[in-house]
Amino acid sequence: MVVRIRLHTGRPVERRRGKNRHLALAGGALLIPVSVMAYVLGFWGLASDMGIAGGSGFTGVFSHWQLWIAGAAALNVGSSILNRYGRSGEIEAPSVFTPRFLPFGGSAEEPDSKAPRR
Repeated sequence: MVVRIRLHTGRPVERRRGKNRHLALAGGALLIPVSVMAYVLGFWGLASDMGIAGGSGFTGVFSHWQLWIAGAAALNVGSSILNRYGRSGEIEAPSVFTPRFLPFGGSAEEPDSKAPRR
């Protein structure tokens, strides 16, 4: 006995660039307030260490203001990248985050062996 199951065809896979722009814009918009809160906690911890403000109530790793400010800066850069992608459809990361070559092979350009190092 042979049983055949017929499934309906769904939507075809989209191969165009920038198909998730609306999600990138939403994510970028939601990261901005999170980044501001991390900046606030970082500067509150800094003021607490300087003796200007009271303690923030965090203990352990999260009591260090350096962690909060570095995290806030990373969130800020992430929201900027997501907003750029949402507006233009291509990921445009700053040149600091795009390597000139990949050590284990990849699509980035390989360094020129004859060119002088900078």
